[in-house]
Amino acid sequence: MCGDPNTPPPFRHTRRGVLAGAAALAAAGTVLTGRAEASAAAPAAAGRPGTPAGDKVLGGASLVIEGGTLLDPLTGKVTEDSVVVIERGTVRAAGSRDATRAARAALPDGTPVQDADGRWVLPGLVESHIHLNTVAEARDAVRQGATSARSGSTNFFQDIAVREVARRFPRQAPRLRAAGVFVTPDLADTLLADPDLAPLAGLKDGVRSHEALRHMVRVNLARGVDVVKTRVNERAGLPDQDPLTQVYDREQLATVVAAARRGGAGVLCHSYSEKGCHDAVMAGIRSLEHGVFVGEHTLREMRRRGTYFTPTLTAISGMIGDDNPVLDERGRRYTPILKEAVRAAHELGVPLAAGTDSSGGEVNPIGGEVALMHEAGLSALDAIRTATTNAAELLGLTGTAGRLAPGFAGDAVLLSGDPLADPSVLARPSSVVRAGVVVEN
Repeated sequence: MCGDPNTPPPFRHTRRGVLAGAAALAAAGTVLTGRAEASAAAPAAAGRPGTPAGDKVLGGASLVIEGGTLLDPLTGKVTEDSVVVIERGTVRAAGSRDATRAARAALPDGTPVQDADGRWVLPGLVESHIHLNTVAEARDAVRQGATSARSGSTNFFQDIAVREVARRFPRQAPRLRAAGVFVTPDLADTLLADPDLAPLAGLKDGVRSHEALRHMVRVNLARGVDVVKTRVNERAGLPDQDPLTQVYDREQLATVVAAARRGGAGVLCHSYSEKGCHDAVMAGIRSLEHGVFVGEHTLREMRRRGTYFTPTLTAISGMIGDDNPVLDERGRRYTPILKEAVRAAHELGVPLAAGTDSSGGEVNPIGGEVALMHEAGLSALDAIRTATTNAAELLGLTGTAGRLAPGFAGDAVLLSGDPLADPSVLARPSSVVRAGVVVEN
């Protein structure tokens, strides 16, 4: 424990300014597209953001997707010449023409029809680790097929406002689980994200004491986060850091987990070293992020606990070819190790979720992560599940995302090729549907 003996003052934060910020960001989205998609929307659903009520989309539309080959990731069932009936943003029927006839007939005349002849139809993809700091990034994620997502943290709580944009203007942002600001020893400019973080600037060794850690979690929870993001190791993407250096021990991580649980939130943990991974899992995290050097002992513990593994293969392999030789070398050395860890995790029954760790203005297609999962040894169907049913369960969206079935969200991707033969087609959707609205690409 290296924290300054002067602990932060008693917590007093409220959600001041959050709704105003969300409204401002939503208004910006309206200006950018030139249309108010939710002008006739009903009042916002009650309940804490991130709950099922908070997932309710205010701008859903009706649509029929017909003629495509429909894949249900849960069962693996393939239906040719299928029909998907979406009413006000929710799937009412999906399957053969006969099975969907009544639901289609119940729609009003003039309901738009999306011709999917010659294409495959899958549920919208679920991105389990992404950093969305701007309206443009949120919109790019949807255009590339990520209709639901979990934030990997933002510097100034932008993801909380993006979550509200997603409810009001669904074509502009994925349905989002917000993580707020990173619980990390050095907050840097994130100290300016909220006045109640300012006292942490006086801590000699950063955010390390148990009270400082609890304080950071409480600020996040007061802002309305759905999940809490922390770390156990330094970063791989910064050449001056050693990703095998541990910054929090098991007790510190357990403090973060306990504080998050008191607010009904799980914890995702940035990790690399085997000891760091094991400490994070034993501390009770919900999902292990990156996890390059995770070992079999830890993987078995993850299976026992139901801890998810989000390997972010896109981010790790993306360092290959970097102009900085340190990052290039890390990418070349870490990628095969991580792929082997993914294969081992899958064989042991550890649940896997796809996430790209996109940040810094560049949004990588979540479908590319699915292809990398396949390269790591998963079958095409199991790889698709990491960005559909598996990821939906991790995000608490079972029954909402991951399938096109009655009661699920009317989110879909249309593909020009067979994803069971070549999962890489998921990185290039020909069309995306979000809450019954065809997203302009």
